[in-house]
Amino acid sequence: MPMQIEFREKRVLVTAGTKGAGRAVVELFQELGANVLTTARHRPDDVSEDIFVAADLTTAEGCDVVAKATSTRLGGVDVLIHVLGGSSSPGGGFAALSDDQWRRELDLNLMPAVRLDRALLPGMLAQGGGVIIHVTSIQHSLPLPEATTAYAAAKAALSTYSKSLSKEVSPNGVRVVRVSPGWIETEAAVALAERLAAQAGTDYEGGKQIIMRSLGGIPLGRPAKPAEVANLIAFLASPLAAAITGTEYVIDGGTIPTA
Repeated sequence: MPMQIEFREKRVLVTAGTKGAGRAVVELFQELGANVLTTARHRPDDVSEDIFVAADLTTAEGCDVVAKATSTRLGGVDVLIHVLGGSSSPGGGFAALSDDQWRRELDLNLMPAVRLDRALLPGMLAQGGGVIIHVTSIQHSLPLPEATTAYAAAKAALSTYSKSLSKEVSPNGVRVVRVSPGWIETEAAVALAERLAAQAGTDYEGGKQIIMRSLGGIPLGRPAKPAEVANLIAFLASPLAAAITGTEYVIDGGTIPTA
């Protein structure tokens, strides 16, 4: 039996949907018929105003702006996809992390999901169904002490929060699922590989190898594509995954060496 996924008339909010994996998610859900709204601090010229709301989700005020826009422009939400995340912490291990840097990592990687869920989940419960997908990271189980301690800890907090939330709301028809990517070949990842390649006197493929070695290797031999992450998210948000909740799906090319 052919399996087809569509989200016709479904209302979908995607955070950080103007580049990288988030943009791939937005484009795929649009192709599948969804009414999509996305958000970032600034709107790129090639992103339509019709699907965009400008906000800084690292603040409570920014989350409130997006929640209100979702209610006003979509009339609620059926699928909520938290892609937002990243790190600005310096290298140097634990001693290089100040209180402000710890706070920034939590404000970027944990609190936007907590705040938007708190604002929009009651509507899902009232309508008797919905899907929330939290994008975590393999860093929460495979941190790099030199540079990603705070980011990894924030993603671990997001993962634990997500699991707890799933146990609370799944009996009322709202599924909560985690997607845990490894290295994704986004614009930022390409720029990093190119910079490392230039420093090492090699080409882009050589730069990619440097990154993969730093992760302990990727058995698949390459990073995931943004579209591949989007495909997994679309499946998990679809009725084909109707019995899946509370679990985490790793998409890392085999980077994590354990089952």
